[in-house]
Parts: sequence; structure tokens; C-alpha cells
Amino acid sequence: MSSTKTAPPKVAEKHVVETEIGGKILRFETGELAKQAGGAVLVTYGETVVLMTATANAKPKTGVSFFPLTVDYEEKMYAAGKIPGGWIKREGRAPERCTLTSRMIDRPIRPLFPEGFRNDTHVVGLCMSVDGENDPDVISISGAGAALAISDIPFDGPVAAVRVGYIDGEFVINPVQSVMDKSQLNLVVAGTRDSICMVEAGAYEVSEQLVLEAIEEAHDNIKKIVDSIDKLVKKAGKAKKQYPLFVPDKDLEVAFRKHFGKAVAKAMRIIDKKERSEAMAELSRTALAEKLSKDKNKDALLAILNEPTRDDFETIMEHVQGEEMGTMIVDEGVRPDGRKTTEIRQLTAKVGILPRTHGTGLFTRGQTQILTVCTLGTLAEEQSFDNIIGEVSRRYIHQYNFPPFSVGEARFMRGPGRREIGHGALAERALVPVIPDENEFPYTLRMVSEALESNGSTSMASVCGSTLALMDAGVPIRAAVGGIAMGLVAKGDKVAVLTDIQGLEDHLGDMDFKVAGTRVGITALQMDIKLKGVSNAVLKQALEQARDARFTILDVIEAAIPAPRTEISPRAPHITSFVINPEKIKDVIGPGGKTINRIIAETAVKIDIESDGRVFVASINREMVERAKKIVEDLTRDIEVGAVFTGAVMRLMNFGAFVEVVPGKEGLLHVSQLKPYHVARVEDECKVGDMITFRVEEVDSMGRLNLSRKGLYTEEELAQAEVKNANRPPRDGGGGDRGDRGDRGDRGDRGDRGDRGPRGGGDRDRGPRPERGGRDFQDRGADRAPRDFTQSRPPREDRPRDDRPRDDRPRDDRPRDDRPARAPREDRPRDDRPRDDRPRDDRPRDDRPARAPREDRPREDRPREDRPRDDRPREDRPREDRPARAPRSEQPPDRPSRPLSSSAPRVELPPSLRTGSTPAPEGDDSRRRAARRRPPREDQ
Repeated sequence: MSSTKTAPPKVAEKHVVETEIGGKILRFETGELAKQAGGAVLVTYGETVVLMTATANAKPKTGVSFFPLTVDYEEKMYAAGKIPGGWIKREGRAPERCTLTSRMIDRPIRPLFPEGFRNDTHVVGLCMSVDGENDPDVISISGAGAALAISDIPFDGPVAAVRVGYIDGEFVINPVQSVMDKSQLNLVVAGTRDSICMVEAGAYEVSEQLVLEAIEEAHDNIKKIVDSIDKLVKKAGKAKKQYPLFVPDKDLEVAFRKHFGKAVAKAMRIIDKKERSEAMAELSRTALAEKLSKDKNKDALLAILNEPTRDDFETIMEHVQGEEMGTMIVDEGVRPDGRKTTEIRQLTAKVGILPRTHGTGLFTRGQTQILTVCTLGTLAEEQSFDNIIGEVSRRYIHQYNFPPFSVGEARFMRGPGRREIGHGALAERALVPVIPDENEFPYTLRMVSEALESNGSTSMASVCGSTLALMDAGVPIRAAVGGIAMGLVAKGDKVAVLTDIQGLEDHLGDMDFKVAGTRVGITALQMDIKLKGVSNAVLKQALEQARDARFTILDVIEAAIPAPRTEISPRAPHITSFVINPEKIKDVIGPGGKTINRIIAETAVKIDIESDGRVFVASINREMVERAKKIVEDLTRDIEVGAVFTGAVMRLMNFGAFVEVVPGKEGLLHVSQLKPYHVARVEDECKVGDMITFRVEEVDSMGRLNLSRKGLYTEEELAQAEVKNANRPPRDGGGGDRGDRGDRGDRGDRGDRGDRGPRGGGDRDRGPRPERGGRDFQDRGADRAPRDFTQSRPPREDRPRDDRPRDDRPRDDRPRDDRPARAPREDRPRDDRPRDDRPRDDRPRDDRPARAPREDRPREDRPREDRPRDDRPREDRPREDRPARAPRSEQPPDRPSRPLSSSAPRVELPPSLRTGSTPAPEGDDSRRRAARRRPPREDQ
């Protein structure tokens, strides 16, 4: 017996706080999971659960001049009870949704860390469970704020966030996914107890006033969450650790201001970005070291300047630049490029820049330039997602690229980073409200914005460039969309709101507030702030200035292209959509896709069919699109008598041609219905593959189609008919002897003629028929007019009837004595020719040899019912007349066995199924399981 003992389990002290938000309970708990992290909080909202952790390294990171904060939010498919698609069955690179959520967590918490904090800090969010209704992105922000608040990391929080929807004229806090499609607003607001830190929104042209009211509503709920987090901190919060904060050397700062202060102020007032950058570059470490030759503590200062891991110089330079910009803007009212606070840089807009693309737009604002290219595709090319919640596909795709040459740098180009993904998503969100519905415009749209120059707000320039490209491509957007970036510079209690911030103002300023929209209202918002927060008064002023700037930009866009082009690019695929009966989708696809593949092969188009019966046909050749559309419509519509079709001749017979009415359905065009004149040979008038226009004349009881061309003959065919009838020789009193007609050949199988009904006069007594002779009927006349084949024959009931008396008695009751009596069989002449040489109708039936009596026939010739019946049970009947069957082990195999292929997988059978193995023990059901896996026999 083992003597090992386990230590008694240590019961973790779990702390829980709850609060009601949006009609549901928001729950924070800590103490049970991830106890080695600096702070760990499990957040639950409905059945959505997210674990948020925050951890910081003990030592600061050297050689960096920024706060090294990293936020990673991950969603695993197990949270939704799914297995990842694809071959690997494991999540790979974070999808776009997770990247955007990571950015949304980062932006409100970053400004709340103390200045000079240089320790690597990592905030991780793991979505553990999702209920499909409550989005985990918003509760992750609150969870991150709670994890940082209870940790030992210095943090000026807590911070929390909520989502606000606007449905049926009312604000809804944290609306569920099922109602978000009805909301005019999708606003995420994050903040502290005192102010707003971050705003992210997409909207359907809402007013500025509505946005302000929604932000106030959100802040009221944020305060409730912050109160709940404060309770958790009191229960489980750790004491804040005294981490070392980076502070630049005071003596070096004094020396910098002494030698470079005026030079910085002068360089800051240079309008051109490139010249300003060159002037700033001259104020380097080396230049300052040369000026320190007369300072008494120059050795200590030079040691700091020459230490590559210290960034005192860069930090001091940034502080001095920020102070100088605050003085210029707040005190002097002058911006670095000489503009007023509400003034926009020079604007230009152009379209149709590239010759082969579907649509292009070039938008320039000062030293910011964006070229956006629009590409149109079919709905089958839309982007698909493997998300745990939210959208599964997207037909409007906006992508943003930021090459290094746009800022005058040389570096490696890699895949899109978080910044590129975030800017593309913001521009996409701004334009989605004006994109036409797929029923109106059945295309997938891909927009790619290339930043050719960058000096402030390339994301809003991408919105403007994309509007130009969409209208140039002929996309019927509802309205033009413009975007502008607002900024904020604070100096003490004074603030200045800036319109159209450039790069320097964004870098040194305190706010980046981006607003996009139409003339009607706002479609997208994004606000980042470096201060502890911003008041509603500042937000209101920023929104009002942004509206005026947006209208100015829209004037420039509409001057370049007033409205979308009426026609899409000739190089874009032409797409048409229509609806068919969903029950007939199978007729379009055909067995194994045979029918639809044939249509695609004949017309070279793309065909997409939705389960609700919507059909989308696409091709650059518009004629082929219309042809494919007609084929599908003909294939799915009901075939009615009188309907006119155009189809190909599929096969020829002596009696007519079989023509394709719709794919997979043929009809018979009889030789008499082919031309308006007599046709001797069908192959002389048409051949396989010819296209013929015809009318459905009849649909018989078996669903077979009889076709006709009467009334659809061309003028050329009618002219040929007149010539042929005019050249026809007279028949001379009925024609006389027609002579030898020659060998007419095999007329082929005319097929089942169906139920043709009674022939002629039915049961009337026609009387004895005279001798016809040579058909010399003078009453028909040799000079009768030729028959007009262009006119259809009147119905039988409208034709004149003869005056013969009608015998209405049943057929069997009519007298038959007028018929000649047939001679008795024994008096008929005998035909001594061999049986095979006799004409079939003339063979006497009396010459057949008499058949032996039934009881004398061999057993195999006897009818089954005359054989003696053995009524005994089968098991009691004697079996000695059957040969004994050899035992199974001695029976030869049905065919020689072949060795298993070397490439086939080897499967180890259980012992109970191996040849020669011992019987399975009683209770072992492995044989029964194996039997259930065997395929059924053909006779079962």
C-alpha cells in the first residue's frame, strides 16, 4: 500500500459582486481562476463568460520611449460549442473581430497608466462561453478595468463600458444580437466615474444631438459598473506596488531648453511637414553634445546622451514640442501650418484614375492622399467568417494599406497590422449605411484604400476616396459620405478643438475624434483621448465643428462627380437577379449538377442560386447573361399549350424532329408542322443543333409535347411555299395511276402515338364502299386550288358532314348479313410454301402441328399450375435428390484472393474477428457491433 499522502486542499477565497445593467445581471468574480496573474476577473453577462487578466513585469523595459502595453483578446470556438473549420481543427491567427476587440480594450485603459511607466504590461481576454445574444466585446472592457483595478499594477481606474442601441425611438443598453438589426445606432462608450475615455460607433445617419444623448445615457450606466468594481476592489484588491517610473534627467532638460528651446519654437512654425521634420532632425543628440562644452556638469550629461538605452533626450524633445504647440494654439491661436482652429487644408477630388479597374477615387487633403479602388464581383465572392458570434459573411469589404513611403520611410512591408485592420474597419463602418441592398444591387464590393501620403487622418480620407470610387464604379449609393478628424489641445484649464488635425497635432495633441457621415447625419464615430477624460461640452463642440467640415468636404466630392454613374464599368461583371419557384431549383441543377453545368458551359456565365429561389447570373457578356436567364426561366416555368419557345433540334426521325423545349424536356415537331409546304425529307430542312422557334400545340395525357410552327413561319418560308405551290403540276382529275413509288425504305419507329381517340365516324354505318380503282374521282376536279399551308385546318366539329344516315344502334346489334360469309376452314386452299416464306396475313392456321396433351408434355413444358403440388412443409420434404454441399472450409473461393494494396491503411481487427481466433466470451458484443457495421446484402 502506498504511503504517499496529499496535502489538504486549500479552499480558494472567491469574491463576487453583481449589478444590474440593461435588465440583466453583470457579475464579477475573482479568487478561483488564474491566481498567479497580477489580477484576474471572471465576468458573466447572461451566459456569456470572459476571463480577463492583467500582469506586469517587475522590471522596466529599457531602450523604449513609450509604454509597452499589449492587449490580446481571443475567442476559441469551444465557447460556442463549435469545432473550427478546415483541416487543422485549431484556431490560428486571431480573426479580424478579435483584433478590433483588442484595440477597443486598449484605447480606454492606456491613458490611465501613470506617465513614465515602462514595465511590460499584458492584458489578456479569453472568451470562455458565449450565448449568441450577449456580445463579449463590451463586457471585456469592463473586465479589463476590473482586473487592473484589483491588481498591484498602478492604474488610475476603474474603467467600464456599455453598448447603446436606438430602437423604436428609445435607447437600449447592451441590446442582444437579435435586435441589433433594427437599431439605428451601435455605440460603444467607455469611461471612468468622472469622464468619457473612448467612443466607437456605427450609425444610420443619426443627428449629433442623438449621439450626445446616447453618450450621456451610457455614462450613467458606466458609473453603476464602476461602483460594482470598487466593491470588488475593497474585497479582493491588492496593494499597488511602487514600480519605478521613468523621469528624464532634470539637468539635461534644463540644458536642452537653454540650447534648443528657441530652435524648437522656430521649427514648430514651419508649415511644410518635410521641411519641419528636417529642421527638427538638426536638433539631435550630437548637436546638443557640441553645445554642452561649457556646462559645468557636461560629463554627466554627455554620459546620458551617449547611453543608447536611455531615451531622456527623446522624451524631453517631445515635452518641449507639446508645450510649444499648446502655446501656439491656445494662447496665440496659430497652428503649426498657419491655419485657424476651424480651417480645413486644401482639398481635391478626382475619379477614373486607372483605366482597367471598375472604379477609382483619388482624394487629397493637404499632405494626406488616398487612392481607393473599387472592384465588383458576384455574391459568391463575399467574405465568410468562422466567428463564435455575429456576422458570418460580408458582401461589402473595405481594406486599408499603409506603405512606408507614405511617410518618407524605408522599412520592410509585412501583412496588415492592427492599425491597418482598424482603419479599414472604421471606413467600412462609415459607408455600410449607404450601400444598396443585394436585391437592388446584387454584387460583392471590395474597396482597397492605398495611403500614398500621410499627414493626419488617412482613415477619414479613405472614407472620402471610397465614396468617389463607388460612384465612379456605378454603385447606386444613397448619398455621398465624407469624413473628418477633430483634435484637442489642452493647456491648463484652457482647451482648443481643432478641425482637420495633421500628424503633429495628432501626436502631440490630447484627442483624436473622427466623424463620418452624409448631409443627413452621422454614420461612424471613433474617439481616442490621452487625457483622463473629456467633458460633454467638448464633445458637443467637436461634433458641431465636424458637421461644418463634413459639408465642405461633400461639396468637393460632389463637384468631382455629382452622382453615381448610370452604368457600371464595362469591365465589371453584369449581374441580373430574378426569382424562381424554390421547388424547381432541382430542375435547374439537374441530376448531379448536369443541367446547370450545361447552361454554364453554353453561356460562360456564373450562376448562384439561393435556397429561397433567388437566382443570380453574372458575366461580362451581357448577351450571355440574358440568354442564361431565359434558359433558367424556361426551365422552371410551367409549359402551357400555346406557349412559344426557341430550342435546338436534338435528333431527327423520318416523321419529324425532336426539339428541346427546355433543358431536359423535348417535344415532337412533326414533319407536317415543320414548313408551310410539303417536306419530303426532314434532314433536308433542318439538322441537329439548329435553333427553331415553335409553339406548344398539345400536351398529351402522358406529358408528351407536340409542337407546331404554324403561325410562326418566316416571310422567306412563306415565299418558298408560294413558289412551290405555284410550280406544282395539276393532278388531272384526281391523279390517275400514281405509278411505282419505289422503295420508301425503313420509316423507323414512330413511337407510341398515345390515345388518338376514335377514327372517322365512330359507330355510324358507312355502308358498302365502291371499287376505288385508280382514284379517278371526277368530282374532286383537277383544277382545284392548291391548299394554303399557312392556314390551320378548322376543327372537325366545324367541318360539313355528309348526308349519310347514321345508325345509332350499338355495333353488336347492327345486321351483318351484308358482309360476305367466310369459307369454312377445311375448305380454304392450302399453302404448301415453307412457313417462313408465307405472307403473314395469308398463312393458314390449320397447318400447325397439334400440341401434345398437357399431361403428356415434359415437366419443364407443363404450366406451373398443372405440376403435382407437394403440400408438405419444406423441412419435411426429401432432400436425397440434391447433391450434398461441401463444408464451408472445403469450398473453393469465388475468386482468387489478392493481397491488400501497399498504399491502403492497415486496420488491426479485434481478436474476436480474426480468422482462427477463439470464440468471443459470453457477454462480448464485439461481433454484434461488427455485424452492424457491415454493409447490407443485396437481397436484404
